[in-house]
Amino acid sequence: MNFDTYFRASSYAMIAAGGLALLASGGIGLPLAAVCVAGLVLTWKLEGTRWRLSERLGLAVVLLSLPLFYLDWQYLYSAGLAPEKVGVTALAHLILFLSAVKLMQVKADRDWVFLYLISFFEVLLAAGLSISPVFFATLVIYVLCAFNTIIAFEIQKAQRSVKATETRLLMPPETKPSRRLARHARRGAARRLPLVAFILLGLILILATPLFFMMPRTTSATFTRSSGGLSGFTGFSDMVRLGDIGNLQQSDQVVMRVRVENPPAQQLRWRGVALDEFSGKVWRKSKVALPNSQLRNDKENGLVAVDTTARQSNALTTQTFYVEPLDTPVIFAASRAVALQGAQATLPYVSLDAEGGLTSRSHDYERVSYRVYSDTVTPDATQLQGEQPIYGENYRRYLQLPEKLDPRFAQLTRQIINRAGAPNMYETARAIEKHLQTQYAYSLEMKAAGDEPLADFLFNIRAGHCEYFASSMVVMLRTQGFAARIVNGFQTGEYNSAADAYTVTQRDAHSWVEVYFPQHNVWLTFDPTPAAGLQSRGGGGLIKRLGKYGEALEMLWIQYVVAYDKNEQRSLTSNVVRRFESARGSLNSFYESAGKTFKRWLEAFKKSNRDNPEYSATRSRLLLGVVAFTLLAPLLFLLLRRAWRQGWLNFARRRRQNAASVVEFYERMTRALAQQGLKRADHETPQEFALATGMPLPVKITDAYHRVRYGEQTLPRDEADVIESWLREMEGKDQ
Repeated sequence: MNFDTYFRASSYAMIAAGGLALLASGGIGLPLAAVCVAGLVLTWKLEGTRWRLSERLGLAVVLLSLPLFYLDWQYLYSAGLAPEKVGVTALAHLILFLSAVKLMQVKADRDWVFLYLISFFEVLLAAGLSISPVFFATLVIYVLCAFNTIIAFEIQKAQRSVKATETRLLMPPETKPSRRLARHARRGAARRLPLVAFILLGLILILATPLFFMMPRTTSATFTRSSGGLSGFTGFSDMVRLGDIGNLQQSDQVVMRVRVENPPAQQLRWRGVALDEFSGKVWRKSKVALPNSQLRNDKENGLVAVDTTARQSNALTTQTFYVEPLDTPVIFAASRAVALQGAQATLPYVSLDAEGGLTSRSHDYERVSYRVYSDTVTPDATQLQGEQPIYGENYRRYLQLPEKLDPRFAQLTRQIINRAGAPNMYETARAIEKHLQTQYAYSLEMKAAGDEPLADFLFNIRAGHCEYFASSMVVMLRTQGFAARIVNGFQTGEYNSAADAYTVTQRDAHSWVEVYFPQHNVWLTFDPTPAAGLQSRGGGGLIKRLGKYGEALEMLWIQYVVAYDKNEQRSLTSNVVRRFESARGSLNSFYESAGKTFKRWLEAFKKSNRDNPEYSATRSRLLLGVVAFTLLAPLLFLLLRRAWRQGWLNFARRRRQNAASVVEFYERMTRALAQQGLKRADHETPQEFALATGMPLPVKITDAYHRVRYGEQTLPRDEADVIESWLREMEGKDQ
């Protein structure tokens, strides 16, 4: 590949990399990307032909792009595309159109620069659309191509600015390269440039990475993107219709990722919203529960105190949430959150409702991250045996029942209690939970209907999803005078060992029950949903495992790039210091253990050989060997060093001899030609002089001279013998 072709290929690669970034970030679709690839191939084939656009025609088409941009905008809007996507998509189309026009045009240097700028804007647009590590991969490819292209562009520009006459005037005759040598140098540059660009990129990444993690953060941990939050995200407001959570469970779209430290023995659930009033079809917050209290966010460390009555502060469960854009202000957390922590921009305020639910500002267009500390320690069954349903006035609302309630609810509940022989609140709740888990089927189909869909589910259909099970249990408990409420949130999710985090999707949306035990002042979780509704999405296979590694990479990207803030910086620093101290401690322990082991072995050796006549002789030989090694090691090092230097000197001497032999056989040729009246003028290059002789042998010898003198090649033995015969023929020694 000659240098001109290399330059053009590198430029096309840079332009293609910009389009790849748009494709990876969702700025363009696969059909348009395929059209762009076909356009690149077509314009490559048309380079240097008469089918290219002239500069004037290209300018006219570029001006035409402005009304086309407006028409495209109107078409996308009328086609029903989301309003926030219309502008971005139309802009991506405009950029690609301008790039295609410039590629079809006869290109000067300014046109190439324009194309490079267009590709750069494509990458900038992709950066605003994507927060995935895939974008980082495309960015690395783009930067590598850009390094190659910019260096090649400057080399080509500099080579065109140096004319042949200037080259002859500025360079002495003995160093003036021939045209063939110039082409050889350009081919060598084409081969070396990718390696140079790769090394430069590696150095930049190596130097920039520590700076990225060490520099203080002044921005928030949020990251805006063009698309909106998860659509149809219902079940987390002040009013939820029966069946909303079931609708949410129809999708596998990721909602959040959660990393847990100090997990409890019991299963964790991510609590969203708790509701206390039930009409028979709709759950809502009662008027008593609606007022929210505002919690203060410490601006220094972003810490918000939620509950200061933790039973065991040393056993708090820490959860770090990385939440996708959602059209809900709910802050998810494990039960009984004590405190949460997040950047000021992420949590400018935090509201706490009467049901223990947390909310902040909505984040429809951005990912947010925050950390929650929860007191997950709960009383065990033996401590709850003496609990009685005696409540204060504030808890009367948890006994509310629909105005029209089928009397069979209370009858069935008493039958379950009598059959189980439940003597107290806790055993009663467990008995109802077990009955619903074992006597009913799980289904996402909305079969229950009528004026009382819950009664239809419980006594007729006997199959439904988690909302029906949880609502039935709450109503059944309330018929017996037990305070209970329904909670909407998410199951733990699927654990990814590669990322050390749980991936929570919409399919993990869940409803469960909380029952209040007044003597211990605690709400305990009960889950009447059958096991079929709680099964994980686990599975094997190579694709599944590769997907987990890909998600682990995305998790690292989110944690240390997208959501990297001062708190994460402190956490990373403390982890590095802790691991360093641990490694140092392990190393010290190893040395101490090795020293003690050696000492014990030596003592045992002395003890076992003290009475052996060979012991003294063996000890003397060992001592002599140590002394000999100590004395001979420096001598051996000096000998090896001398051998290395001698080998290097021999190699350098051979190179000099080879260069001298090159000058010698070329000088023999010039002397032989001078005897024939052919002398080289001062302004002639070796190649021009050889061609001026009109003889084939000087041209062949000069070509070999260029390859060895400037190309740093070594002549093969057989070629050296042939050149020797040519020289003897020119000197007349073979006649």
